[in-house]
Amino acid sequence: MENERYPRVRFQRRLNYLRDDVEEMGQTSLAAYKKALEAFINYDANLVKEVSKANDKLYEMNYRLEQKAMSVIASEQPVARDLRFIETCIKVASHLKRMGGLASNIGDVAKHIKDEEIPEKPMEDITHMADIVDGMVSKSLSAFLNEDMNLVRELKRDDDKVDDLFDKALNDISNSMFQEKDAISYMIYILFVARFLERIADRAENIGDRTIYMITCEKPGVAAKLNELIKDEKEQK
Repeated sequence: MENERYPRVRFQRRLNYLRDDVEEMGQTSLAAYKKALEAFINYDANLVKEVSKANDKLYEMNYRLEQKAMSVIASEQPVARDLRFIETCIKVASHLKRMGGLASNIGDVAKHIKDEEIPEKPMEDITHMADIVDGMVSKSLSAFLNEDMNLVRELKRDDDKVDDLFDKALNDISNSMFQEKDAISYMIYILFVARFLERIADRAENIGDRTIYMITCEKPGVAAKLNELIKDEKEQK
């Protein structure tokens, strides 16, 4: 009866359910990432299995969210900001799913190098990258859930730091390979991890871009206009 008398209430409730689903996916993805890094630094076979299970769960969660979103669009025919919110939920969920896949890749690498001693400099690079990426995953989810464009600005700065660290890691890994030829076989895996971390950072930044689009209807990738957009948003409030 309430749904018939107050269709907007029903519609808003369905949007809230989508938002909750994205938040759950975000928490699952972040937890998988943390476990993957822990398994990489201090190998734990059980953690690797948990990351793999989380990856499978994220794929299923993403599928269910897409079905819900399509159902809302078909039955409610949303427009303007509501439609952008639903589209952003689909896009953000896809990025979170892929983050889970990259976390699973890191877990797989951990199995291959569990008995190897990683040179100090490359390990420091990876650890530093991992800390920044950890924060980026959290910030990207918070930026979406709280519609916070200031966090999006932080994500872009953080992504630049990750890119610089990736270049440094590539250089240090290459030097380690030249200094110790026997290390080449497993140092390749360290390079993979650096690449996986960079890609997770890119996914986090993409979530920030989609958040900007949801709020402002501006095309994703508007870093040069971000300060202006934040100012305009504050004035409207």
